[in-house]
Amino acid sequence: MNAYLWTKTFHLVFVMAWMGSVFYLPRILVNLAEAGDEPAVRARLVLMGRRLYRFGHIMFGIAAILGGVLWFVFHMSGGWLHAKLTVVAAMLAFYIVTGRWLKGVDQGRALPSSRTLRIFNEIPVFALIAIVWLVLAKPF
Repeated sequence: MNAYLWTKTFHLVFVMAWMGSVFYLPRILVNLAEAGDEPAVRARLVLMGRRLYRFGHIMFGIAAILGGVLWFVFHMSGGWLHAKLTVVAAMLAFYIVTGRWLKGVDQGRALPSSRTLRIFNEIPVFALIAIVWLVLAKPF
């Protein structure tokens, strides 16, 4: 039982670190969209975004490995887990889209409007609520 609790604890810590990236990377894109033609500001935001994107992928990878340990070693199962993994996959896709937009800025492509990016920035909040509810309630 002790190994289970430690694994779950570290899984949650790395998930929280990844969620920080998921929440902040779209905010960097909003700032980029509003930066105008200030090259120093844009360069700094792109650099911050690249570092955050890399950090987020590392945190996701560790969280996924620990989640796999919980699933396979400690035999977590149920329909709620499949629903949770589906929402996590959607959130990962969201994160990859934000990363591609960031890479596009580096290549000179335009971003969506700052208003669109602000709305886009709110999507992970709802996904996180769904994930937490599924894990705590285990409705099926």
